[in-house]
Amino acid sequence: MPAELANERVDHRFKGLPPDAEGLTVGELAAQRRNLFTGGFTTPVLALSAESVEHNLRLLEAYAEHHGLAFAPHGKTSMAPQLFDRQLEHGAWGITAAVPHQARVYRAHGIARIFLANELVDAPALHWLATELDADPRFRFICYVDSVRGVELMDAALTEAGATRPVDVVVELGAGEGARTGARTEADCAAVADAVAATTTLRLVGVAGYEGEVPQATTERVREWLNRLVALAADLDKAGRFSPGIDEIVISAGGSAWFDTVAEVFAGIPGLSLPVLKLLRSGAYVSHDDGHYRRLTPFNRAPDQGALQPAFRLWAQVVSRPTAEQAFTNAGKRDAAYDLDLPEAQVVRSARDGSQRPATGITVTGLSDQHGWLRTAPGAGVEVGDWLGMGLSHPCTSFDKWQLIPLVEADGTVVDYIRTFF
Repeated sequence: MPAELANERVDHRFKGLPPDAEGLTVGELAAQRRNLFTGGFTTPVLALSAESVEHNLRLLEAYAEHHGLAFAPHGKTSMAPQLFDRQLEHGAWGITAAVPHQARVYRAHGIARIFLANELVDAPALHWLATELDADPRFRFICYVDSVRGVELMDAALTEAGATRPVDVVVELGAGEGARTGARTEADCAAVADAVAATTTLRLVGVAGYEGEVPQATTERVREWLNRLVALAADLDKAGRFSPGIDEIVISAGGSAWFDTVAEVFAGIPGLSLPVLKLLRSGAYVSHDDGHYRRLTPFNRAPDQGALQPAFRLWAQVVSRPTAEQAFTNAGKRDAAYDLDLPEAQVVRSARDGSQRPATGITVTGLSDQHGWLRTAPGAGVEVGDWLGMGLSHPCTSFDKWQLIPLVEADGTVVDYIRTFF
């Protein structure tokens, strides 16, 4: 654990932590190796499985290496520098960001390579970026451009800032009509490339996009769009539109649902005038989930290459049992992700003897701000005081509700605390 995080004091800001830990540093609390169930933690409390996180880190490292891909996992998923460090230790090229705040968090924690998957046109943020680049020659930064107007705004802000290092940019190809950002046609992309070439503050180093926004995505449609992206890189290269002096061409795509198709298409990238950095950006893998990504993960299509493990479990306490068919926990929308799937009841821990059993016959049917609604079938046997362990979906809206998350081994031992910065 980095010193600045280990030295932070435990207090009322952090949900679920033991009240008697008040005043300890996070490092001191971690060193006590308390048990999540008997060590004074209060409910609701979100836990990350130490074993599952490690498994997922190793699996994506091996997958990227096997397919010849560089890897810049999207940090917006966790906004947890401790996990960034683990991802970098497991072979990541850098960390992807979406907005300037995230990039600032990354830099504050020493991230040396950042891929910002957005067009950056905020003048104060560009001034900050120019300062960072000028101060640290080892810092590598790449971001999207998808419009001539965006290029104009970037150039004006960087010129005003007196930037001495140009900002590396990649043209974003939109995923189709009705998709999200990105230039819609190859002609639009060429116009953006020409606008970049007319500046001294920007360097065009490649192309990128996000296949997860392909309308009504199927493997065939995603493959077709990825082939367009690769062809765009080849066309820009042939036309000499990439900036002089660069030493590689960046081609980047890859969320958490189609990285197998990205790997397939990127394996067939034709020879270009420079080496190609094939950059994958999947982020949700680090924790995976028990809903959306469990259904969508490419490993479902390639089980011979492994399987991700859901790492989240939200523990809540049954606080009301008004009828035989209904119960309520003390975890609600403030604690659990609910934008894609409701929590999944998985395990009941008895308040009487600490025994655990599958949550058979228990279904989460809704969430209030601070309550979870449970439907209980005959024989469910859940009582007031029992702890209910739930799986969550999806990762990005699970991490952002918790500032300090216990990292827990299978026997309940808390071995670390993961700090988030949303």
